[in-house]
Amino acid sequence: PEMPNLAICVTGAGTSKDFSILMVDTLPDLSVVDKSQCFPLYTYGTRNGTDEEEENGSFKEVPPPYRMENIPNDTLSSFQKHYQDKTISKLDIFYYVYGLLHSPQYKTKYAADLKKMLPRIPMHPDFWAFSQAGKNLGDLHVHYETVKEYPLQEEPSDLDLEKRKVIKMKFAKKDGKADKTKIVYNPHLTLAGIPLEAYDYIVNGKSAIEWVMDRYQHKVDKDSQITNNSNDWSEDANYIVCLLKKVVTVSVESARIIKKLPSLEEGE
Repeated sequence: PEMPNLAICVTGAGTSKDFSILMVDTLPDLSVVDKSQCFPLYTYGTRNGTDEEEENGSFKEVPPPYRMENIPNDTLSSFQKHYQDKTISKLDIFYYVYGLLHSPQYKTKYAADLKKMLPRIPMHPDFWAFSQAGKNLGDLHVHYETVKEYPLQEEPSDLDLEKRKVIKMKFAKKDGKADKTKIVYNPHLTLAGIPLEAYDYIVNGKSAIEWVMDRYQHKVDKDSQITNNSNDWSEDANYIVCLLKKVVTVSVESARIIKKLPSLEEGE
């Protein structure tokens, strides 16, 4: 926890799912995206390599951990030379990769290759557009819990906190079909006014909003009879409602940034 880091997690080779990407700042689950492979900005280690156990069972005193940058100096030099720009940093390149790999054109054009191998990174003429987009996307995705809540309408608006407990969220119905502008949070509360473009932001084959709906629910495992009660994850009874509003903000802003990415044809 005291060693700050960022990692770009991408769908690994051999997946049956479409390519997906997500930046994290904490140790990720190995399946954060399908067959994920994660590329951290830094690697931490000790000067002598490992902490060795002595014969008496105690551990040798080792130096403080050091931080190694995972983007090599040769890569930095090649980017600076290609773009004739000495101000480009390794972090700028890290964000460039994140921005580029969100390009819908890139994911469509290389869809077959991305199921078999790790992505290759072209040098697009507009480096800074992709780098800035990648930084903006990374900030949204890493700090999703601190973004502003999207102004969804609560129906009713004055509901008691005790009636804000989640059971299993579902979409409202309109003319017999799912109405994705409204989420029935529980029998007492409906959240309305979700822009449909929010569902354009996809993570690992599903919109971020639908991931929240799927994961945050009250259910009992059939085999073990163990109860998974999402309401116990926070002492704040309004936490999941607030989280859902924040994820809508992240989704809307991510879709907006991705839509404005430069065309890949400009670099061919």
